[in-house]
Amino acid sequence: MKPPRSLIISRTDSLGDVMLTLPVAGLLKEKFPGIRIFFLGKSYTQPLIEASRHVDVFLDREKVLADPMLLRQTGADAIVHVFPDKEIARAAKAAGIPLRIGTSHRLFHLFTCNRLVNLSRKKSDLHETQLNVKLLQPLGVQEVPSLPYLGNLYGMRTNLLLPDELTPHLADGRFRLILHPKSKGSAREWSVQQYFDLAKSLPPEGFILFITGTRSEGEAIRSQRPELLQLPHVADLTGKVSLAGLLAVIAHSDGLVACSTGPLHMAAAMGKLAIGIYPPIRPMHPGRWAPVGKNALHLSLARNCSDCRQSGNCACIQAIEVTQVREAIMRFRKGLATGSSVDA
Repeated sequence: MKPPRSLIISRTDSLGDVMLTLPVAGLLKEKFPGIRIFFLGKSYTQPLIEASRHVDVFLDREKVLADPMLLRQTGADAIVHVFPDKEIARAAKAAGIPLRIGTSHRLFHLFTCNRLVNLSRKKSDLHETQLNVKLLQPLGVQEVPSLPYLGNLYGMRTNLLLPDELTPHLADGRFRLILHPKSKGSAREWSVQQYFDLAKSLPPEGFILFITGTRSEGEAIRSQRPELLQLPHVADLTGKVSLAGLLAVIAHSDGLVACSTGPLHMAAAMGKLAIGIYPPIRPMHPGRWAPVGKNALHLSLARNCSDCRQSGNCACIQAIEVTQVREAIMRFRKGLATGSSVDA
């Protein structure tokens, strides 16, 4: 087939999902030099998408639905529906995008797409990033790259402007570690008590810790363990930075600890130490959602378990010990001094 000159990647869900789709843009740039990439997403993900140098233009989902002809005006040869979105699929067909690619496992794609890929995410053993790449098969991209290879294709900019009020915290030479305890309920979580114990175990003379999250998550942390935010080497950023601000904080930090969340994947994409704490339950397990990057790693019990599928109270993730996380941080910190890196 004729190589596409321009293409729309549609991923209209959450930050972590969008983050793990950005390597698709990098792979397309590599396979088709000179291609123009449009990335269609929700408005709140725009700063994240625009932080990738592989994305040429961001398209706002709501604006596209208000005027589907915005898609025709892109002049795109193709659209890849990485996330099945019925309204966007209809809009792309109405706009006359010549090649419309989607998974065959969505009934509405039978009527809105003209190239279908037999792809079942639920039953696959591939990582989410690799599953996204499989949707490029109609473009002639048949091989699914390894995770280390894809980890080099985010294209994230790291020269991001830090808010003035945060500059003093990052200027004293200590190891700058972000702790992101909450996930808006999207993942099984390590307890706030464990984050507190981790923070206490890291010496103030060597570490400055940033606690990040939404305003409501900050309130939840204060209600459960207010002492975490009162430690002398802790800066409470909950509810105080925008997504663009959080990206900048990550860019100027050394590492991040979290469960399966967007900020974890942001840190991994920027080459930071990214420690993910995961349950072994499918499909939430690290085989599907682990952070991907040269300094990314995950901790999870080596067992099959579904006990928390209904309750959400995950004993397996609580069994990950503070000492395990601390040791991973210390190994990385020592590696910075010796010029080595974490084996992801």
